[in-house]
Amino acid sequence: MTLLAHDRYCDEVTEQVRLLRAVITSGADLSATVPTCPDWTLEELVRHTGGALRWVELLVRTRAREEIPVEQVPGGGGPQARGDAAALDAWLAESGEAVVAALREAGPDTEVWTWAGTHTTGFWARRMTHELVVHRADAALAAGHPFEVAPEVAADAIDEWLEIVRFMQRVLPEDASVRQLRGPGRSIHLHATDTAPGLNAEWLVELTGDVIAWRRGHEKATVALRGPLTPLLLAFYRRLPVQTPGLEVLGERELLDRWLERASFG
Repeated sequence: MTLLAHDRYCDEVTEQVRLLRAVITSGADLSATVPTCPDWTLEELVRHTGGALRWVELLVRTRAREEIPVEQVPGGGGPQARGDAAALDAWLAESGEAVVAALREAGPDTEVWTWAGTHTTGFWARRMTHELVVHRADAALAAGHPFEVAPEVAADAIDEWLEIVRFMQRVLPEDASVRQLRGPGRSIHLHATDTAPGLNAEWLVELTGDVIAWRRGHEKATVALRGPLTPLLLAFYRRLPVQTPGLEVLGERELLDRWLERASFG
């Protein structure tokens, strides 16, 4: 597994913020429910995303060695006025600019608190990239907009998701939902069908050990999910159903359904 360059993550944060802002300023209904995050309206989704950017900016800028409560993040809640697309847009733009500046200044290897096993600023550059990618997809689906993402970013988002699930299984080994995923001979194959060969956008996820194991490559599995990379990514993140046109399930569908239901951040 090869990470993208730190500057590329920073560039992608900038790009994803720009694209999310385009949804806000398109005339989309900010009060509309987000189908993939039904507890949120579109405005609440944007406030959550911008708040996360400001939280990470504070962590990185101050070189925090312990978690900072989100309540202590200046401006983390967003503009006071509700339903004001211009104010929300300006706040999100400022949030994105601030976190990118902090990440670029720190570089990828500066020590900082994270909730995972990697305690560097590089973790946050990557995490914010994919936080934005997935929540921009949420916003696009809510507003009825098309969604695309660069193939190498989409592939890295799948890598990161698998790493997060593996990490959470290590720290929560007795969780019942985790135990129910594992079993002899169980495996999942993801196969993107529309990418250049050099990207190697295929994955094997093995569920036979104490924690999941995964690697890039084309191998036989208990169940396979095939299709174009963008919908494959969104289905694996539970943003699209696996019945989406263009996606195909081969093998034991029940295992894939259990994975999608139970594999999570924790």
